[in-house]
Amino acid sequence: MNVLLWHVHGSWTTSFVHGRHRYLVPVTPDRGPYGRGRARTYPWPENAVEVTPEELGRAEVDLVLLQRPEELDLAERWLGRRPGRDVPAIYVEHNTPKGDVPNTRHPMADRDDLLLTHVTHFNELFWDNGGTRTAVVEHGIVPPAVEWIGELDRLAVVTNEPVRRWRVTGTDLMPRFAAVAPLDVFGMGVAGLPDRLGLPADRLAVHDDPPQHRMHAEVAQRRAYLHLCRWTSLGLSLIEAMTIGMPVVALATTEAVDAVPPDAGVLSTRVDTLVEAARWLTEDRDAAYRLGARAREVTKERFGLDRFLADWDRLMEEETCASR
Repeated sequence: MNVLLWHVHGSWTTSFVHGRHRYLVPVTPDRGPYGRGRARTYPWPENAVEVTPEELGRAEVDLVLLQRPEELDLAERWLGRRPGRDVPAIYVEHNTPKGDVPNTRHPMADRDDLLLTHVTHFNELFWDNGGTRTAVVEHGIVPPAVEWIGELDRLAVVTNEPVRRWRVTGTDLMPRFAAVAPLDVFGMGVAGLPDRLGLPADRLAVHDDPPQHRMHAEVAQRRAYLHLCRWTSLGLSLIEAMTIGMPVVALATTEAVDAVPPDAGVLSTRVDTLVEAARWLTEDRDAAYRLGARAREVTKERFGLDRFLADWDRLMEEETCASR
């Protein structure tokens, strides 16, 4: 099957293109948001092929996978065919709703020409999807090449733009955890975080956008993984940390409640409870190992790449067969 999709969410797309199909990934000279092409920081399989907008007009496309509302018009213009009418289409929603939650209406609500697929059951529940057909395909990841070591009694956090997003990413809570264990924050846009929080270097270190393999190796040396997002879809970095074998200290919000079993970490909406859990795990490496081993066991089964790709194969086959 020839599947057209844009390179939007890097980690998710990396997993998706590991399937058995041919993936057409638009590329433009500026490699901007609608033409990033293949990943440059992670080795993608050869069946993920860069195509220019001009080439798409002549390309054989069996399915269009949309991830942003504006891609509907863009795909029609570049293909010369209407997604959902002339070629089957699936819209993938990665994010939690914004605005008047839980009354936020999805941009693809009440359509009969595509399948709206969410990455978590929480997202399907909280978006107002109207009469559009929906499905859920949970995340799957390419397993990190490292396993937990936990020799450093520090907490790892992976987040993007924590200064700008602030309460969404739980940035305001970080000083309470830094008081019991030093934090290492990895991600994009983290450079200004220590000054914004007023924390010294011995309580907070930032690692601005490291390559994924290096980040995994660094995270695996920390004692536990700290997940402070108040309102977000299930982050792949959380799943990756669990797959490495890290115990989790997390806010009991959105899909994390269902994804992290009670014997793989500590979840709560009481911040004091989580601060004490962080203290406990940094002081008790054996306890951290036990929880992390359970986290690794659960995620390898639930969020494995084979399951993810099999679910997507079934869904794409159903949509193309129904179209025929």
